[in-house]
Amino acid sequence: MPGDTVGSVSFPTSCAPQVQKPFEHGVALLHSFEYEMADNQFKEIAEHDPQCAMAYWGQAMTFYHQLWNRPSKDDLRQGVDLLKKAAELKPKTAREREYIDALTIFYRDSDKLDHKKRADAYSNAMEGVYQHNPQDHEAAAFYALSLLASGGADATHANERKAVVILNKLFAEDPDHPGIAHYIIHSCDSPQMASLGLAAARKYASIAPSSAHAVHMPSHIFARLGLWKEDIASNEAAIRAADKMETMHLHAMHHRMHSMNFLQYAYLQIGDDANALRQYTDLLKYKRSDIEKDYQDTYDDMLSSFPAMYAVERKQWKEALDLPPVADAKPNIQLSTYWARAVAAGHLHDPAAAQDALKTYEALLDEVKKGPQAWIAGNLTNEHQEVQAWAAYAQGKSADALRILRAVADRQDKVGKFEVEIPAREMLADMLLDMNRAKEALAEYQVSLKTDPNRFNGLYGAAQAAGMSNQKEKAADYYAQLLKNCQGVNSDRAELVKARTLLAQK
Repeated sequence: MPGDTVGSVSFPTSCAPQVQKPFEHGVALLHSFEYEMADNQFKEIAEHDPQCAMAYWGQAMTFYHQLWNRPSKDDLRQGVDLLKKAAELKPKTAREREYIDALTIFYRDSDKLDHKKRADAYSNAMEGVYQHNPQDHEAAAFYALSLLASGGADATHANERKAVVILNKLFAEDPDHPGIAHYIIHSCDSPQMASLGLAAARKYASIAPSSAHAVHMPSHIFARLGLWKEDIASNEAAIRAADKMETMHLHAMHHRMHSMNFLQYAYLQIGDDANALRQYTDLLKYKRSDIEKDYQDTYDDMLSSFPAMYAVERKQWKEALDLPPVADAKPNIQLSTYWARAVAAGHLHDPAAAQDALKTYEALLDEVKKGPQAWIAGNLTNEHQEVQAWAAYAQGKSADALRILRAVADRQDKVGKFEVEIPAREMLADMLLDMNRAKEALAEYQVSLKTDPNRFNGLYGAAQAAGMSNQKEKAADYYAQLLKNCQGVNSDRAELVKARTLLAQK
């Protein structure tokens, strides 16, 4: 597409010479997950060269969003048809046939094999493409991506580590390739590996500045490392890129919402409540009908999660307890409201409110398990157990509450958590601090701050716990770091007032 910059790749094909550059541009768009633009590009190639089998492969690739969501039945049907057409054209090279055959494995037998089995099978096939074409950076990059999309939650991060070994070698040889930098970030998108992705994070946006997703992606690493100012700059730039995409009549609201989610979280970590709240008020300017159909549930999810996170992060427990669910939203989307209510009820020691939140949460969760997207329930185990823990705490069952939260925290330490999620170990520390077990709380805050550095509440909680444990120097260090993170922000947070006062008295 004229005027956009999404990086460049080398992907020779047997298609007509005049479509070679456009084809490579389409592949570059795939590497930045700009599926709509890529689909338009590959359709245009097919119009100019109907015998170009790889144009149909490219279109089929746009329906398999490997790290985003699962293809619908209609997506799968279209993928099958496109790849059938590609195969019938009998591509001239073995390499092209391998790419087509590998993707066909994913789309084939979707009525018999579940998504995971087909994703794993596709990855195995892409390993063959990679091994048979060792000089092909595209085969290596797409194989690495397939590794990230296969397997499952794994405490050893085996697939991610395998992918990053391949990608780091490529990055040294081809630092301006959009897919290589992009997939390194995804490979390292966990507390255990985030520091390994910092170089790629600081490079990727400059490779593909026309892609809102590419401009946003570095913030995954910045958020993991607590680099809030860089996180904010990355996502503000991504929203500007999304605005430009919309002037080209492209759907970009899903990019904007994803960046707004990261922005709310980052602004809360530097005490900038006004800008954190702005993400929600800006979201309210849109109607559900303004959102592209595939992302209307995401819009509802943001309407639910934004106020929940805003209240809980600011420890506004009564505000959290009064949160209403989003009307007519799907059960899995309403869950975040009752998660926030349960956390609030626990802090307020309100057993009736806590039981109500738990009962409603579990009723909604049962609906999810019985519904068409039952697989989502598998991603809600930690949140469900957090609700159970705070409900138990509100009832005075402290030992049970601590046991449940510790299990979630230990699991997060091994497997990781979402970038914009409150760490369970920080919650565990909060609970211990509320019980006046300051030394134990401090130990948990310290562990939490290693996996989720520079969180506002983590630093403030650690400072409080250190002060209550007569470790005044350590408390001062945490208060100083909190103030440093929030420097230049016009904030009226009581925690910052207290930090300044205590440091002034030192």
